Amino acid sequence: MGATLTIRGDLAKRLESLARVTHQSKSALASLAIEDFLTVQEWQIRAINEGIAAADKGDVVSHEDALDELKRWSTRAS
Repeated sequence: MGATLTIRGDLAKRLESLARVTHQSKSALASLAIEDFLTVQEWQIRAINEGIAAADKGDVVSHEDALDELKRWSTRAS
């Protein structure tokens, strides 16, 4: 499945430059960039949904307990 995208001029110039230097097509580079972006966004959404589900089940720690844990970590790091 193909798609046509319109991108800002500055991005088009950067894409053209990178394609020239790497000897890859602009299409291939744009596809890789979009895939990387989607992978990160999908991971972030999954992590948020997992956090919401955990909170809904009450699987959380208090603010004070979290601060205590952070203090223990900073003590170990120094």
